[in-house]
Parts: sequence; C-alpha cells; structure tokens
Amino acid sequence: MTGDEVGGWDGFDNGDMRYVFDRLTASGPQRLIEGPVCAFVDWVLEDLSGLEMCRRLRADPRTADAHVTMVLESCDAEDKRRALAAGADDYVVGPVDRTGVLDRVLALGTGRIAQATNRPFTLGDLEIDLPALQARWQDKPIPLRPNEFRLLRFFAENADRVLSRGELIDGLGKQEPPIDERTVDVWIGRLRRALRQVGAGDPIRTVRSLGYVYDSH
Repeated sequence: MTGDEVGGWDGFDNGDMRYVFDRLTASGPQRLIEGPVCAFVDWVLEDLSGLEMCRRLRADPRTADAHVTMVLESCDAEDKRRALAAGADDYVVGPVDRTGVLDRVLALGTGRIAQATNRPFTLGDLEIDLPALQARWQDKPIPLRPNEFRLLRFFAENADRVLSRGELIDGLGKQEPPIDERTVDVWIGRLRRALRQVGAGDPIRTVRSLGYVYDSH
C-alpha cells in the first residue's frame, strides 16, 4: 500500500481474518506476505510514478496477482486508460481515507488474488509450498519448524540480497514482543542444519558485520 493516507495504520481483525496494512516501496514488500494482497497506488509517488510502481508490482512474483487500485488525481479518461494498461485492476479518484480503503478491501473478498497463495514458490532446486507449509529441495521434504520455514521463504524471496538481523526480524513480523537479534542466529543455525540434511549444502552465507544472504547460484 502506498500513500500517506494509510501510513502507520497497522491493521484490523474481521472475525477470523487478520488484515495487515503496510507501505510499499519501489523495491517491493519489505516483510513476508501471507495471504491475498491488495495494493493502492498513488498516481504520483516520491521516487517514481504510480504507473511504474504498478508495472513493478506485476513483475514481482510476490505481488504479481495482487489486486491493484490506482489512486488518480482527477477523473481523467486518459489517466484511467493508462492505469489499466500498466496493470491496474481498478481506479479511484483521490484522496482516499482509511474508511474508503477498508470498504474496498472488504468488498473485494479473496477472488483471484487468493490464487497466488496456492502456487509453489520455486528458486532453483528449492520449492516452497505455501498451503502445505512445506519446503522441498530436489523434491526432498526439508524438516523445518514454523519459524525456520518462514525464514527460508523470506530468504528465497529476497535471494542474493544481504539482510541484517533487524531486517529478518521485521520481515517475519516479529517486532512485538521485542526479540534479541541473536535469536536470528539460532534460527539460521537450525535452517542450515535442515538444508544440509537434504543435500542442499549451505546456501546461506554470513556477511561479517552486515548479516546474511541466500545465494541463489
């Protein structure tokens, strides 16, 4: 989600469903995505155009099936056409407030945006089956606890990028209650042992003083 109107709004509960709100950047989601995604993109952003943001969302496998609503500055027919051509599913004329965003999200339900959560995520010999909460290496199941499974998924979605301990905690949504950053080392130790157990070697590399990186090659 982009735009100042929704900044800082963490989320809400609707019965058994938990909705989490976060702000997107030009590089995509900065935390683990679990469940369908709805993105509201401002026509003009600080570091790129809303049209370019829409194209990036469609090109990113994490958000390719998101329901994207472009927030236009005016009711201009050409702007509407360009928004849809860039990959938006819908558009509204801004500004939008929190109530308006919430109403639209609830009205959308799941629909086709839920399909993304049912597709295996693959990276080389690694396959992550989200509905089954199962990871496999060359079709061999990797024995993982829930934290290590989510950690591996986050690494795979951010492959070849150095991630600090703080970024890993934030990415997994583990900010509350506060977690000692050294706990990440314990998670990674368990994950490394599980990967070696199925013959994957050690694709997780320690970068001194910076953090860790999952090498995809």
